[in-house]
Amino acid sequence: MSLRITTLANGFRIVTEAMPGLLSASAGVWVTAGGRHERAEQNGIAHFLEHMAFKGTKRRSALRIAEEIEDVGGYINAYTSREMTAYYARVLSADVRMALDVIADIVLNPVFDAKEIETERGVILQEIGQALDTPDDIIFDWLQEVSYPDQPFGRTILGPSERVGAFKKKDLQTFVAEHYGPDQMILAAAGGVDHDSIVAQAEELFGHLKPVGDARLQKALFGGGERREVKDLEQVHFALAFEGPGYRAPDVYAAQVYATAMGGGMSSRLFQKIREERGLCYSIFAQSGAYEDTGQITVYAGTSEDEIGDLVGLTVDEMKRAADDMSEAEVARARAQLKAGMLMGLESPSNRAERNARLLAIWGRVPGVEEVVARIDAVGVGDVRAYAASVAVAKSAVALYGPVADAPGLEAIRARLAA
Repeated sequence: MSLRITTLANGFRIVTEAMPGLLSASAGVWVTAGGRHERAEQNGIAHFLEHMAFKGTKRRSALRIAEEIEDVGGYINAYTSREMTAYYARVLSADVRMALDVIADIVLNPVFDAKEIETERGVILQEIGQALDTPDDIIFDWLQEVSYPDQPFGRTILGPSERVGAFKKKDLQTFVAEHYGPDQMILAAAGGVDHDSIVAQAEELFGHLKPVGDARLQKALFGGGERREVKDLEQVHFALAFEGPGYRAPDVYAAQVYATAMGGGMSSRLFQKIREERGLCYSIFAQSGAYEDTGQITVYAGTSEDEIGDLVGLTVDEMKRAADDMSEAEVARARAQLKAGMLMGLESPSNRAERNARLLAIWGRVPGVEEVVARIDAVGVGDVRAYAASVAVAKSAVALYGPVADAPGLEAIRARLAA
């Protein structure tokens, strides 16, 4: 593998990773403008803008954008996260130049046609409605809101219907002007790619842009709280979050190993104790999420109204117990899961391009796979036990949805953690 990074005079960054033997490539533009970069009145506009990118440019109609990629058997898509918006394509190596031309066009030259805005507004409102009808989806939005109350990081990426229903062309143009500068963009490509050719094309496509300056990013502050939505559903949906480390924190890998050991697979503590031994649920998992300046340890489970009390109690007990008896075998298994998941994922050029863009945005460099593996391997039992102990006193939040009128809430959880 050969990873190379070049920065143009205007701050536009290019990172490529050649993967010998591949006949395909993934290439795209990652913009450091996501949900957390929105002002309150803009909530949902980063996602709306992502949708509008495919609705026509000064050079291409919406149909032509799709046809040009699919005529060569390729695939084009985009996504919006809390910290980034990405526009990317997967094509054969011979078609990388064409794909980048299309991506640059949709990023830099959207026309924001009034009719298309109304059409896509309807699509996004349907997307919001679908999320609201999906309990194990919407509960994570609610958990985010109570974890980070009254701040951009706690708002939904889709935005509320009333905001989405009011966005105009000028609102989209304002967000682009504020955030879509070359110094906030990264072109990432991986697979059968040539770095020098891509840099030359990037200079043609993006070299004329003027920097917009660093985005004003409000620091995320984990507050914690509870949201309980009573509804006549078959199951109780339970999501619990603890404040965790951001990407740059020294204990970020200990947090990942801990979360994996607790609920990262069928052999994990929560799965074995709560599903396999007690049969209290069908689905339960734990995960660690890290961002630029914050993170979360999250646990999710779905169970019956009659079983939610036992499920919550056992979950809290297992999380506490890990501080005293987390074993070397559990830690070794969790380390192996993390490493294998990362390494197997990086066999995909799409995953490599995304990883390189995200890490370059966070670190200003791309840590090598060997460096990351070494940091995972450096996490020992003592580190995980110490992290488990810190979780017991960390700020926490909970979201409950379904027949939850009598379900234990945050006060009961905190009391059990402190006992």
